[in-house]
Amino acid sequence: MSNYQFAIATCALVASLQVLAISSAQDALPNAKPVPRMQVLPLPRNEASVERDGQEIARYYFGNDLRRPFLYPIVGPSGKSLTRMGHPRDPSGHQHHNSVWVSHHVIGGLDDKDPAATGFWNDVTKGNIVHQRVEQYEDTDELALIQVRNAWRDGGGKTLLEELRTMRFIPQDGGRWLLVLDLEFSAKEPTTIGRSNFGFVGVRMAKTIGVHDGGGTIRNSEGGVNEKGVHEKPARWCDYSGPITRQALEGITLLDHPSNSNHPTVFHVRDDGWMGAAFTFAAPYTLKPGTPLKLRYGLWIHAGVPSPQVIDGQFESFAKIGDPPAPKR
Repeated sequence: MSNYQFAIATCALVASLQVLAISSAQDALPNAKPVPRMQVLPLPRNEASVERDGQEIARYYFGNDLRRPFLYPIVGPSGKSLTRMGHPRDPSGHQHHNSVWVSHHVIGGLDDKDPAATGFWNDVTKGNIVHQRVEQYEDTDELALIQVRNAWRDGGGKTLLEELRTMRFIPQDGGRWLLVLDLEFSAKEPTTIGRSNFGFVGVRMAKTIGVHDGGGTIRNSEGGVNEKGVHEKPARWCDYSGPITRQALEGITLLDHPSNSNHPTVFHVRDDGWMGAAFTFAAPYTLKPGTPLKLRYGLWIHAGVPSPQVIDGQFESFAKIGDPPAPKR
C-alpha cells in the first residue's frame, strides 16, 4: 500500500469512528438538547462573556471597583473589536470612554453648572453607577440576554436613580449582530435629569474607523455626513463605518427607538471616533416617583459601509422589536 493509499484509508477510518462516537453519544443521551447558538458565560471578577457559536462577540464588565459598567469588546464580522477603551489622542482625559457604556453628565440638577447636580459621565465627577445584582442570563438560538440592576449614587452614597438594564444580543447572517439595549430608570423622589449633550449612551469607535485617524465616515438618517453634517442634529440613526483590517470595512449603527420620548434624538458625534445619543440635549427631564423612564437603543454591528436604504431596513426591524422579559424574581 502506498503512502497516499494509507493516508486515505486512515482518514476513512477516523471518519467512521467519529460517526460511531456521535451515534453512541446519541444513544447514551437520547434526550440531550442542542447547545444554544447564543450563550452568556459568567466569568470571575464580575464579567460575563457573550458567545455566538462558541466565539466571543462581547463582554460585560460590572465590578464594583469600576465607575460604571461597560461592554468591551464589540466584535465585528472580521473578528476584531469595532470599539476601543479610551480616546486615541487623549487616553488620560478620556479614560471614561469605555467602549460602549451608559452614563449621564447631570443627575439631580438642571444643567452641568447647577451646584445640586451630580455628574456620572467622566472619572473626575463624584457619581458612580454601582452594580446591584444580575436578574437573569438567557441562552437561546435566537438571542443571548443579560439583565441587571444598577444604582446611580452620588458622592455621599445616596441613590439618585435605580436602573434596570436589559441587553439582548441577536445574531444575524454574515457575522453581523444587533444589540438591543433597554434602560428603565426610576427614582424615589422627583429627580431631574439635566440638560446635557453627554448621556445616556456612549460609543468609542476603534481608532482606525475614525474619520481623522482611519478615513472612516459618519452618516445619519437625514443625509448628514461626518461631524459637520451630523453633530448635535436629530436623527433616527447614526452610522460610523471605516477600516478595521487592511481588507475589511466595518461599523456600528446607533439606533434611537421610536418609542423614546425625545425621538428622533440628537446625536453627539465627532470625527475623532466618538458617537453618542444625547437624551436631554434640548431640555431637562424630571423623573417622578412611580413613573419610570423607559428608553431603548440599538447597536447594529455590520460589515462594509451599508447604504442608507439598508440601514433604514434595519431600523424598521429594530422598531418592531418587543419588550424584554420582566425580571424573574
